[in-house]
Parts: sequence; structure tokens; C-alpha cells
Amino acid sequence: MTSSSARTLVINGRFLGRRATGVDRFAFETVRALDALIEAGDPLVAGLRAEIVVPAELGGLRSPFGHVRLRASGHGGAMRWEQLALPCAAAGSLLLNLCNSAPLFYGHQVTVLHDAAPARVPESYSRKFAAWYRLMAPRIGRVARRVITVSEFSRRELYEAYRIPLRKIGVVSESGEHMLRMQESASVPEVLRGGRPFVLAVGSLSRHKNFSLVAEAARRLRDARFDIVVVGGGDARVYGGAQGAMPEFVKHLGYVSDEELVALYRRAACFVYPSLYEGFGLPPVEALALGCPVIASRLPPVVEACGDAVLYTSPDDPAQLAALLERVTADAALRASLRARGAARTAALTWRATAVKLIEEISPWLT
Repeated sequence: MTSSSARTLVINGRFLGRRATGVDRFAFETVRALDALIEAGDPLVAGLRAEIVVPAELGGLRSPFGHVRLRASGHGGAMRWEQLALPCAAAGSLLLNLCNSAPLFYGHQVTVLHDAAPARVPESYSRKFAAWYRLMAPRIGRVARRVITVSEFSRRELYEAYRIPLRKIGVVSESGEHMLRMQESASVPEVLRGGRPFVLAVGSLSRHKNFSLVAEAARRLRDARFDIVVVGGGDARVYGGAQGAMPEFVKHLGYVSDEELVALYRRAACFVYPSLYEGFGLPPVEALALGCPVIASRLPPVVEACGDAVLYTSPDDPAQLAALLERVTADAALRASLRARGAARTAALTWRATAVKLIEEISPWLT
């Protein structure tokens, strides 16, 4: 080793102090898999000392990992702490940022940028956030030792949107296997007790999540033989108003727990993912892991992640989606085939593989 800190990896722990999003899930599961590699004595992490650094305000947290210790250092709000206190806490060690943001003036770092969504679909974000990302992402691309992303599609997007050189960007995949650890709720929502098959969709306030496609498909179905169950938020404008009232077979559950969501995935005839833009597409992979057939927008990163395990639809053709919904809910053999293909696909997508590839990507700066 060249110095006492050469095999120390400092992980930006901001994600431990907030409600989990998709990128936070990626961070937690990647660190969990890294912890398992250390536990197993994998030669890839021999001699590695990994720690998560969090703001002092989170110092009361216990590390959820057995071999990745947690250290509190520095005060300040999330962004202020990340820009000012975190570089001091890293103290020359390699800093790993897993959730789309990083210090602008610390060069010995590797940062995961999941996509270029703020540049490609800026209408889904506040003007302040999109402006910050336009400043931050190119700067990180210049100062970081390595940039990591989650698909070949996003690798090209980061180059085209932020001019980060392709040679500087590595790719790791994601996994849905964490869903298998979640307990399934024993209670079934009242709305599902009628015995009708149902399609699961997730509403979202973000425009690029494109839930309006599901709403328009539902209006075309008229007397459907199945229900459409909508989970989560969603823009109320897609449920009625100027676009017309939603059919009675559309059931809106609002927020549900992870345990309830697992139960819904396992009981659904299929899951619909109508997004207009993604860097990877974690929800359909999570659905496949739980044996739920998927209809998804034909986006390059979703095809990259899911292969032939899902049925694809145009994100701007509600008639096509309506036809697919009727087909998959009526055809038990098709659903069984999709479940088998989904199981084969998700078996190849593991968080261990993510952690291994990540360590391989950053190892030149750990030795």
C-alpha cells in the first residue's frame, strides 16, 4: 500500500437520513452487498476498510451493516454538509458518492450519476434543481476519478448532455432481489376482495412517469374484465376533469406500505410501467423479481434491463396499451411464460454483481 489511507473507502451517507427513493435503494443495497463481500473474505476487498460518513445530526444512527462502520462528522444542512464537511471527513481517502450528487471541489472521488433526466425532462423538476444539476454534473465529470452509471443508455446520455468523456464512465447494473426480503402483508385491501383480476400501476407527480397513458388506456377499455389498481400519488388531473371521469374499475389506493406493495405485486395480473424517460428502470425489475408480469414502455434502458422478459408498448399510444392489458389479463399461458422469463432475467441481476463491478471500477484508486 502506498499510504495508511490507500485502502480506505469513505461512502457519502446522506442517503441514510432521508426517505428512500430509487437512488437511495441503489445505495443501500450496493453497500449491503459490499458488506457481504467483506464478511465472506472475498479477495476483491482484501484489506479494504469501508466506512459511511453522515452529518453529526445523524450520529445517533446505528450502522445497518456488520463490516461498514458509520462515522458522524460535520454539521450543516444536507447540501452544505456535502459540499463543505464531507470533503474534510474524507481526508484524502477515496470518496464514493452513490446518489447523483457529490462535492464539487474534491478530486479523489467516484460518483454515481444515474441518468441525465434533469437535462432531458427538465419539466419534471424545479427550475432550481435543474439549474443546480446543469452546474454540478459537468463539474463532477471533470473532477472525479471515475463516474459510474447504471446502463449503457445512461452512459451515452451523460456524455451527450454533460460532455463527460465516455472513457471516464463505467456501468454497473441494478437488481430487484431486495424485494424478496420484504415481508408480504397478511391483509388484503378491501378493494381487491371481489376476486376480479387486477393490473397494478403506480401514479406519480413527475410528468415523465407518464401515468396519463394508463388513464387514457383505461378510458378506452370501457367494460373491462379486470380492475386497474393505482398505488401512490399521482396528478389528480389524470383522474377526471377535462379529460373525462375515470371508469369505475380504476381503484386508487393512495400510499401503501412496502409490505402491502409486495402483496399487490404478487397478486397482480401484471404491472404497468409507462415512463417516458429512465436511466435504468428499477420498478419493472422489482416486479419481475416477485413474479409479476410487466408491460413497460419501450425505452432503451428498460429493454437493456429487462430483455425479452416483459411486453413493450409505445409510451404515447394508449390504444396499444389497452390492447396489451386485455391480452395479458385474459391469457394465463402468456402470464406464466412472462413469469418464467422474468425469473430467468432477474436471476442474472444481483446486488452482489453490482458491488463486484463497482469495486472493479474503482480499484485503481484503492491500491
